Amino acid sequence: MLGPLVVALEGLRPPLAPDPFEALVTSITAQQISLVAAFSIRNRLIQAFGEPAGRAYGFPRRERLALAEPAELVALGFSRRKADYVVGLARADLDLEGLAALPDDDVKARLVALPGIGEWTADWFLARHLARPTAWPAGDLGLRKAVLRFYGETDPRTLEEHFSPFANLAAHYLLVALRVLPE
Repeated sequence: MLGPLVVALEGLRPPLAPDPFEALVTSITAQQISLVAAFSIRNRLIQAFGEPAGRAYGFPRRERLALAEPAELVALGFSRRKADYVVGLARADLDLEGLAALPDDDVKARLVALPGIGEWTADWFLARHLARPTAWPAGDLGLRKAVLRFYGETDPRTLEEHFSPFANLAAHYLLVALRVLPE
């Protein structure tokens, strides 16, 4: 089933987040809310804490958000818990750049040890920041819907081995196909 999707979506390039802190904050803001709401909240965060670059703003640096108080993020639309998670991540003593040198299981273990980062966020970090080929965000609601639509399966975990060792790429094709291809 994936073959026709690959043909229909010729040229698809999965998005990557080059900065590990930005990748994690992006995932935290998207937890349990619509992408539209997450984008809106992130845009306010970027305007409030990012560095101006002409008419645009750069994503806030970790050091800048480490100085923030959670209440400042709540004022931008973050829930209190997510504000705590983002500030806590910024202040955490974890070498985010160093995670790239670790095996997937070690990356996930270090990330989920932080408040607010669960398996879903760790899986997307592996997929969208580290571009690990076997990353498979089985807990993602969109991926669940795509797997149901294209494979008739209710649990994405049943297909992880099927797509190995290119599960990350397959997940991106399935998610994009779900959004752009007619039923």
